[in-house]
Amino acid sequence: MSVKTDILIVGVGGQGTLLASRVLGKYALEKGYDVKLSEVHGMAQRGGSVMTYVRIGDKIASPLIDEGRADVILAFEKLEALRYLHYLKEGGQVIYSTQEIMPMPVVTGAAEYPQGIEEKLPGTGVDALTLALEAGNSKAANSVMLGALCKKMGLDREVFEQALLSGIPPKTVEMNKKAFELGYCAV
Repeated sequence: MSVKTDILIVGVGGQGTLLASRVLGKYALEKGYDVKLSEVHGMAQRGGSVMTYVRIGDKIASPLIDEGRADVILAFEKLEALRYLHYLKEGGQVIYSTQEIMPMPVVTGAAEYPQGIEEKLPGTGVDALTLALEAGNSKAANSVMLGALCKKMGLDREVFEQALLSGIPPKTVEMNKKAFELGYCAV
């Protein structure tokens, strides 16, 4: 990890974006870095847009990431990746789940889910939902995405995986371990 790394995590309520930010924070502290987290969400209870800033470095003053400054966007849903793409800095990377979760205007028929999103996204798409189901539960998609992030960023896998596993219920450890592994190997 460089001296300063800004990671924007986006998704919809209920996907585990907040857990993901806490795992990254725990990882950064274990590696001796300063870390700041900030959550921004509106109607996030199951279905609304959620955005979390994670800033890691030697000395971090503010938890917020300005537009055009994110080194990495980790998106748990591809429309959310597109919605926040303006935060990505030139040369940054996007790691996104190919999953589609219909926003309320689409559900009500007031809008259509956009087509061709993946062609507009620079970066790596991961079929996190399928891999999570392979691991045992669709809710493990966030662990799939964290595995992909760990590998793409070249992070210390053992420390990162331990940060993940220490923050989840003991009965889900094996499933999340498998999901992390599948995500790690998917990229």
